[in-house]
Parts: sequence; structure tokens; C-alpha cells
Amino acid sequence: MTHRIAVVSTVEGDARGSGYLHKIKSLFPESDLRSVSFVQAYTTDAQLSDAEIKKVAEQLASPAIEKYFTSNIPTPDTYAFAIEIGYLPGVTDNVGHTVQEMIEDLTGRYFAGGTHVYSSYFLFLGGQISHEEAGKMSQELFNPLIERATIFGTDEDIPLVVPHVKLAGEQNTLEVDLNVADAELMRISKEGIANSDASTGLRAGGSRRGSLALSLSAMKTIHDHFAELGRKPTDVELESLAQTWSEHCKHTIFNDPLDEVKEGIYRRYIKGATERIRKGRKGKNGSKGDFCVSVFKDNSGAIAFDDTYLITHKVETHNSPSGLDPFGGAVTAIVGVNRDCLGFGLGARPIANVYGFCVADPTDSQPLFRDSQRKQQLLSARRILEGIVRGINAGGNQSGIPTPLGFVAVDPSYRGKPLVFGGTVGLIPRKSPSGSRGRPRKLYEKCANPGDYIVMIGGRVGADGIHGATFSSESLSAGSPATAVQIGDPITQKKFSDALIREARDRGLYSSITDDGAGGLSGSVGEMARESGGALVDLEKVPLKYPGLAPWQIWISESQERMTLAVPKRRWTALKKIFDRHDVEATRIGEFTKSGRCVVRYKKKEVMNITLAFLHDGRPVEQQRSKQRTVNRKQNSELGTWNSDLGAALLKILARPSVGSTAFISQQYDHEVQGSSITKPLQGKGRVNADAAVLQPLPHSQKGVVLAHGCAPWYSQIDTYTMAAASIDTAVRNAICAGASRDYLAILDNFCWSSSDTPERLHELKEAARACYDVAVAYGTPFISGKDSMFNDFKGFDSEGNRVHIAALPTLLISAIGVMLDIGKALTIDFKHAGDLVYVVGETNDELGASEYCTMLGEMAGAVPRVDVKKNARAYDAVGKAIERGLLASAIGVGRGGLGVALAKSAIAGQLGMRLNLIDLPGTAKTTDNILFSESQGRMLVSIRRDARKEFERIFKSVALTNIGEVVQAQSLAVEFPETRISLELPTITQAYRSFFREW
Repeated sequence: MTHRIAVVSTVEGDARGSGYLHKIKSLFPESDLRSVSFVQAYTTDAQLSDAEIKKVAEQLASPAIEKYFTSNIPTPDTYAFAIEIGYLPGVTDNVGHTVQEMIEDLTGRYFAGGTHVYSSYFLFLGGQISHEEAGKMSQELFNPLIERATIFGTDEDIPLVVPHVKLAGEQNTLEVDLNVADAELMRISKEGIANSDASTGLRAGGSRRGSLALSLSAMKTIHDHFAELGRKPTDVELESLAQTWSEHCKHTIFNDPLDEVKEGIYRRYIKGATERIRKGRKGKNGSKGDFCVSVFKDNSGAIAFDDTYLITHKVETHNSPSGLDPFGGAVTAIVGVNRDCLGFGLGARPIANVYGFCVADPTDSQPLFRDSQRKQQLLSARRILEGIVRGINAGGNQSGIPTPLGFVAVDPSYRGKPLVFGGTVGLIPRKSPSGSRGRPRKLYEKCANPGDYIVMIGGRVGADGIHGATFSSESLSAGSPATAVQIGDPITQKKFSDALIREARDRGLYSSITDDGAGGLSGSVGEMARESGGALVDLEKVPLKYPGLAPWQIWISESQERMTLAVPKRRWTALKKIFDRHDVEATRIGEFTKSGRCVVRYKKKEVMNITLAFLHDGRPVEQQRSKQRTVNRKQNSELGTWNSDLGAALLKILARPSVGSTAFISQQYDHEVQGSSITKPLQGKGRVNADAAVLQPLPHSQKGVVLAHGCAPWYSQIDTYTMAAASIDTAVRNAICAGASRDYLAILDNFCWSSSDTPERLHELKEAARACYDVAVAYGTPFISGKDSMFNDFKGFDSEGNRVHIAALPTLLISAIGVMLDIGKALTIDFKHAGDLVYVVGETNDELGASEYCTMLGEMAGAVPRVDVKKNARAYDAVGKAIERGLLASAIGVGRGGLGVALAKSAIAGQLGMRLNLIDLPGTAKTTDNILFSESQGRMLVSIRRDARKEFERIFKSVALTNIGEVVQAQSLAVEFPETRISLELPTITQAYRSFFREW
């Protein structure tokens, strides 16, 4: 019997209904929509009595403000149309799952036979609106890839909908014939293995499983390998090889030879930089020593925090799924990188999340379609941004992890596929406590042993997340599978995170752990099998969300909130009790071996038997060639007419989305949940977004962790070397301004490229990697972790049916992490006191190429900012010394928008004015627009107490330093230039800074 419980607010002016009314009216201002009523519904197909349903309903409704109904959906007295929105069958329903657990606790009976609770909600639209209008409104409220929306008129009955999963595909294992022509091999690679007709055993016409994303040489290598074995590969084997060999997992572009770089650009430029830096450091754990502990070999990188603890960091991207379902893609990004933290060593505790969104202008209304028939429409730029903001919110806030830092970059090239960065910082003791079983172990080391049980913990396996790794290795197009979209469940993950970190880890109950991320079990078990020397898995033991999944689907599904553990047999019972107590499913699905093979069975039949050597090292190495792109570089004199009203120009730049306030995001993200934040994401009275964060991981220690980032994708339109150099320089500069020291600063790289199989893009990639080596070595900042995403392209159609290819700008995010000895020295960006002196550190040069100012004017030419590592290093060390001596009141890195934006941000943050003279700034910038908007690197804007002037200036004897004026109480910004002056009121500047996302 099916039951439905409806809950409605009894409070006049229900907040949820009012929220939807405001949202819909803002999108359809000409509509006569006058009211929206909200009703939450819970439908279940479990065998529950009427008395039990009433008992459940009483728990779901708060009697002071809500009322429940069990026999019908309550409707307003008058309305025009009702819209029901719920999830499609098989999509993770976190609300429904939570209610199901509540019912099980309440009744003492577990749901059986594939029964569940399904959540949905109804919106009752009041006013004189047509069915067509209601349809357009519903299109703005749901994502057809994961949700259903049904419109009902006042004369229509509202039916009970139970979104059961019905899988009709082949559940047996197939053998795949690769003894075919090259064209058919590539069809299998591009479109997937052909499905089998269950009734005839023949391949169903045109029905295929989705891309394997393998090259022709890789397909031939697989063919030759199995030909030598005298058999055909099974679909499980072929799918597993595709996941393992994917660009997403093997990073083929970074690892394969490129031109003269025989060892690959990763080994030469990224890993090579770190190895050189570490060799040059001497001592242990001191400011001048090698503070790196674990780099490039685990789920996260780790540096020493003190003699007892390590700090870990990892930043991931989840771009392709976020292009289809931004909420699901973003929540999966953040909970996924949380698991990278939990999967470091034997488990680090997540202590902070960071984020970065590279998106299109949310006001861009250009419709784009994945298919030529224009039926598969991409979500709008606005809805993509809304979705990813909401996803990071859900993942971080519900997991109890603070989010103190993030950024937003806006460019039209991100319209086809957004870039969604999610990072997690972790804390882990070096050793297990002395009271744990056996001798204390190094918790940052792990190794699965032969004989250990293979244990899957967390969520169950479904069809969501299939082909996620291969999907992320290609462009977004009509063939991109909706099954690659997942929705994370932060609550389930929080429960097993607590079980792991608080109990199981320190008791020594498992010997290794990793995330079921890319490739699902095929990835996690396959990787851990290298530690022990082999693995044997029985797929029928894997818990499923619903029946009907084929063996290959169970093996490669990336359904969320799952990790794989290696558990010694003698520890299994104790481990199982802990997870049972935390209400986390833990299942033995096999055993690690020393056979040298990965063997998978399904109902006692062997469906995969591949040597680890071929699985991990059998991929053919491919020689890559690059070619330099010709760039038509104009000089500044050719740029046309510059904007003569610099005050108006500054206000316009402050109102641009890549520069202006993103407080609407920071205010949604909890940064205080663990009580560790020293500096805040919004700083000063004026609440300006910070470029760095300082945390106190241990309440009894004055040591802090500094986090910062640098991202300058716009410069790659002219020169990717300078883009990469500027990204590192910006991250280091922002960290220094918050209180970090170059002596104890590490960095992470996240490359997001597009069209990466073309020679021109490969040349740009090589140049960016070369810059990473040069600048990192010069600054002594080792890379400790990284990730790349190489095909951030959209290939589809516009509203007229014309083909469209949108390639994301070559983008490099650099994340910096450092340890500062005294959190009391942490610095913020806001001016503090009237009378403080204001200084610019560094030179301002004629470098407006690809700047925010040029972009605003529709120009891209000119000199791109160059990084002078020697000058900048001296400047950073001098500022660091001044902060250490307590001489600075504020500091901000001069970045996007130039000195004008840095001045405005510090003034807005402090709500104090300035009286400045920019006539004698050192450097080649002489025109007023160059002085104000040049984005020359290595510069910092600082303020100091007047009585600190002599000591402060003495530190900067070998560094360009200019006193440009003072902080004043007057609410105005007055600046003298060689040929003019500008004067702006602080309230006007503040309003401009907050204007773009004001309505969000």
C-alpha cells in the first residue's frame, strides 16, 4: 500500500512560499503571479499501518507552525496551477533517505524489498496565469536530468507517484569481440559496448552503454593482450580498463612524452620542482627545513604542522557533472574531496573546505543545446551558478566542516562547462596513540596486506555515477551520459567519517583506506590491490540501491559516500560493531591477495581476471607533439580610445562579477562550525571578501594554518607562461599578506585545460608547466598535490541549430598552504585607523594586457604582467618580516583590477577614507589608467601606524616602497595623479562593490 504525508505551514507569509514567489517574479516580472503556497510531501511504498503513518506524520510536522495531512494534498482556497517537483527514479534522495531512517527508528522495523521514502514538493501558483506560463515557470525550478515536474490544473486530481527504478537491461556478463576493423574499435570506444537483447542474446540495434574514451592504440593494445590469452575480454574487464586508463585517472597528457620532454611534463616540471626544492632544504621540521612529509603518493598531500600533527590538503575539480547538474556536481565535488582527506594515510580529519567557481556571467541568457534537435538544453548560466553555490553549501554545512575561503571568476568561455573547484584541509596525528592496540603506528602510512578483507563502507551502489571517469575525460556533448551525474549524501558521509576518525583509526582496525571515487570499486580495489599484490572480489555481496544492476555497473559505478578498507580478519568483528553503532553499512566483498591479479566474480562465475601489471601499466605510452600558436599582439598605443573618466571606470570595475562582492556565497557557508577561524571570509566593517584565511587547528596551540589561492585565467589568452607564473605569484602574495612565510609555504596545482589533444593547446600547457617549475623553485614553494582536467569543452548547438564549440580558457588554480608560528600575527585587508600611513610595495609597470580594465573595454592586447621572482621574493620576505614585528595594520595583495581595486577594497572593508598621491610610483606605468589598473605582479598595499614608520622603511631598503598617503576619517577616496585627480565618496564605492550580486 502506498502512503503520502503532506506538511504545510500554518504561519501567515510562509517563508518558503514567499521565497519561491520572489524568485519566480524576478524571472517573470510581467507575470500576474500573485502568490505561491508550498507543500512538502513524503511518499512511501513500505507496508505501514494507518496508525504508524499518523505517528510518522506527527514527527514530520512541527505543531506550532505546521499541519500534516495523510489522505490528501492540502490546496489553497484559490490557485491557478499546481506543480509537483520530485526526483527521477534512482536519483539520490537525501531528504527521503533521512525520513526513511526516522521511520525505521520510530517503528523498529527496517524497510525491505526495495521499498523507500520519496520526497517531493508542491507549489500552488495563484493569479491570472496560463498553462504555458506555468510551464515556463516550472522549467526554471527543476533539472530534467535528475528531476520530474508535473503541472496540475484546479480540476485535475493529484496522483500518488512512486518513482520506482525499473532496469530492463542485460544483467549477465558479455564477451566483447575486439577482432573488428579500426572504425568499429573506435565506435566501441566513443559510444560504448553494444547492449545485449536478453531474449535473443543478440546485440540490440543502436543501444550502447556510453563512452570508454580510449584511443585507438589503447583499444588495439587491449585486443592484442586478450588475443595472446586466447579469449575475448568480458564487458567487466573492458569497462575496468577504460576507467583505469582514462585521462582522468592516469593523467596521460601530463605523463606521456611531449616533444623533447621524454619523462612528461608532470615529472619534469611539477614533481621535478618539488624534488629540487626538497633537496635544497636542510634540517627537520624547522622553518628552513623540509616540512614536506607526503607528496604525490596519497589521496592528499601533507606537510608538518608540529612534532605531533600533519596538515593535509587536496583540491579537486568536478566540472563535467556540474555542467549537467550543478547542484549534484558541486555537492559531489566537496564531499568527494572530503573523502580524499579521510583517505590520506589512515584517515585525516577534515578541518576546512575551500571552493572556486569559474562560471559564465549569470545574466547571460544565450540558450545552448547538447543535440542538433535542440531537445537537450543546457541549464542557464544563472542556474548553473545557483546550483553549484547550493551544492557546496549542502556538502560543507551538513558535514560540519567550515568553509572559510573561496573565489568566483567570470568569463564567457565557462558558459559551456563551468570549472568547480573543491578543496579540503585535514589534520592527522603522526602516530596512533600509545593506548592503541600494538605498537604506535605512523598514521600517514598505509598498506593493504594479503589476507585482509576488502570492506566497502557508506552508501549503496546504483546506476548513478557510471562512466564518471571516462565522461570527465571528454568534452560535454549530446553523448554525455546522465548516469554520470551523482548527488552526494553528506549525512551518511558524516556518520562514517566520525566512526573512522573518532574510533576505528586509532584502534588499528584497518590497514589501508581509499575513496570509491573515479571508477568506483574498480578504482579503489584496483589501486589497493597494488599494495597487497592482488585482490579477489565477489560482486554479488556489494549492497545495491535497487535490484537489476549488471556486474559491470556494480564494478564501475561511482555512487557516492563509499570508501574501501583493508581490514585484518581478526579486526573485522570490532570494526563492524563500530559501524553498526554509527548506523553505517559495512560489507565484506572480498579479500586482498598476493596473486598479482585482480579477480572479480559474480555469483561464483569469474567475470574479470587481469594481471595488475596490465591493469595499471599496460596502457600504451603515446608521443605527443605541440605547436606554438600565433598571437597577434598589439601595443598599448594601438588599443584605441581609453576611458578618460577614471572614477567612473573604477566604479564599473568594482561592479563586475570577477571583482565585486560575493558575500551572498560567504554568508551561506558556515565558517565557524569547528571554532577554528582566526580571520574571516568577509573582513572589516564593510565585509569585503578575503583572499586568504588563517585557521587555528588546535585550541591549545598558537600555531596557525594559512590558506590562499591564485587564479589568473584571462592572461592565458595572450601567454600561458605568464598566466601560470601570475597564478603562483598571486597565491604566494595573498598568503604572505595574511601572515605566512615563504620558508613554510607549499602549493597545489589544478590545471583545467580545453581541447588538450591539439598541438597548440599542448604547447600552451607545456609553457604553463615550465612556469610552474621556474616560479616554484625560485620561491621555494614545493608542490604537494595536484589534479588536472583536460577537456573542458562544450560541443553543441545554438538556438538556430548552428554548431558551437566553447573551450574554457586554459586555467590554473594554485592553492597555497602554510604554517604560521603565531596566529596573533594574522593580518586582514581592512584599514584600521585614521592617520595610518598607506604604502605600495613593488613596482607598477605598463602591464594592462588581459586586465580587468581591458576586458571591460573589450580589448585584450597589451603587455601581460610578468613575474620578477627575485624582486618579488625580496618584497614578500620584507612584508613577512614587518608582519612578524607587528608593524602592519593591514595588507592586501594587488591583483585583479589593479591598485584601484586594492585601494577600494581596503577602504570599503575598514569603512575609512584615503587621501593619496600616486604621482611618484616606481615602474614604467606613467599614464593614469596604467597606474590605477595595471595588474603588475608582486605588489602589496599595506597600512602602518605612524610611529612604526622608521622601523618599517628600514626593512625595505632593497625593495621598491612608496608612501602614497594616509587613511582618513572622511568617507571619501581622493587620489592625485600626474595629470588629473579623482574623488569618490565611500558609500558610492561600497555600493558599486556590492552591486552585481545584490539580488542573490
